Amino acid sequence: MTYIIQRENKKRLQEITQIIKKYELVKNGLSPEAFRLILEDLGPTFVKLGQIMSKRTDILPPAYCTELEKLCMESNPLPVSEITEVIEYEFGRPVEDLFSSFDEVPLGSASIAQVHAATLPDGRRVVVKVQRPHVAETMREDISIMRKLIKPLKFAPSVGGAVDFKMLLEELWNVSQQELDFLIEAHHTQQFRENNKDIVYVTCPHIEEALTTSRVLTMEFIDGFSITDHERLQEGGYDVNEIASKLTENYIKQVLDDGFFHADPHQGNIMIREGKIVWIDMGMIGTLSSHDRTLLKDAVKAVVRKDNNEIIRAIMALGAVKGELDYTHLYSDIDMLLDRYTSIDLGDINLGTLLQDVIQVVNENHIVLPPGISMLARGLLTIEGVLASLSPDINAVQVAKQHVMNEMRLNHDVKKELERAAQSIYVSAEKALDIPGLTTDLLNMTLRGQTRINLDLASSKSLMEQFNRIMNRLIVCIITAALLLASSLICTTDMQPKTLGIPTLGFLGYLAAVILGIILIVVFHHRKK
Repeated sequence: MTYIIQRENKKRLQEITQIIKKYELVKNGLSPEAFRLILEDLGPTFVKLGQIMSKRTDILPPAYCTELEKLCMESNPLPVSEITEVIEYEFGRPVEDLFSSFDEVPLGSASIAQVHAATLPDGRRVVVKVQRPHVAETMREDISIMRKLIKPLKFAPSVGGAVDFKMLLEELWNVSQQELDFLIEAHHTQQFRENNKDIVYVTCPHIEEALTTSRVLTMEFIDGFSITDHERLQEGGYDVNEIASKLTENYIKQVLDDGFFHADPHQGNIMIREGKIVWIDMGMIGTLSSHDRTLLKDAVKAVVRKDNNEIIRAIMALGAVKGELDYTHLYSDIDMLLDRYTSIDLGDINLGTLLQDVIQVVNENHIVLPPGISMLARGLLTIEGVLASLSPDINAVQVAKQHVMNEMRLNHDVKKELERAAQSIYVSAEKALDIPGLTTDLLNMTLRGQTRINLDLASSKSLMEQFNRIMNRLIVCIITAALLLASSLICTTDMQPKTLGIPTLGFLGYLAAVILGIILIVVFHHRKK
């Protein structure tokens, strides 16, 4: 079995090599268009990777991102016979038994799946999302090959610094795991409906569970139009500012309240039907823990107050340090970034771009953020693009600020706030009382050689020399004190032999201490002059 897998991997690797060779990269270079064409020829795995990379301006120059956005457009459709073959294999029944009609012309065709309209025997219209044949096996094989090939690879952006390409591959793997199992998408859709059941202006398609498998997803047909179709909006008498405001408020709710948000909120996945915003295609969902949501709320409040220290605290609490961390460099990078944004009016801040910039800074400083944060950054960039097309006056930062402030007012409890304040004061006082003990522990650790102090001395040679002299004197002082203490203890015994009435060993200890003391005094006076 292992041999067969290795043989198949080798065959696929040869295919990849031949495709890359075809474009003569050594001779022609890797232009944005050539990069896109290569990814298209390599198949669905690489198309999906290109789609992810198109949102990563921190990795690729803008020209490449713009070109890769073309990969988000529709793929060439498969013949309907291949689609119905998958359906019949999944359910073990002819398509005619499952649907009273099945449209041959697809509603859409992507790298992973193709969507067709159909009618159930009871007359209800549905859409049927069908996975392309063998796409799951191909993607898993491609990712396995790439994992072996890119271990030492770093993708160097034009902005400087190297980004670990493995991070992108793991993101691709997580995304593909969601998109290749339609049962996951069905569960996501049902959970999204439950989370938003109390919001009258938001809905999503109903799932037909009996006609859903890991490769076939059947759901309610949404007879609506794209949220950015200005002509239809105008014909229907819709207020675009109101729609944009409600869309933003709902998305912020998904992120900060639910921790369960649509990770691909482009205009094709957000529709209008009968006065409601309809979210479709839950193949990519981002999740955030309660801890991460709290920190994001704190960060929003800090951005509003322009509190750099609080923003840094939230960032540090969100991430996990991978490798050695240079705190001086990190704080300098974050301060420079935040200074750039705090000089901008709150209404002009692009939240997705801000989060993307933060991710770039922490990545360069070996801090790993939760996977949900990266998906959130892409989601915010996408939905802010939708908002720009729909109503440029609506700003996600302003909406997030209002959302957090409203939540604070609703949940405000004076008694609890006073209790928290009193507890904070008590904890601070308790820690203050521990300072003498901690200082003693630190000195003891120093004596045992258990402390490590990191200092940024700005590469000053004279300062380093002065530091070395201070440390040398400190060591001599410690040795002198130890000799005096040890000699005193020896003198309390009746140890033989004796010199001048005290144990000789103690006498020698005192003598050494006196000599070291004299040396210190001489050196001190010499330096003073």
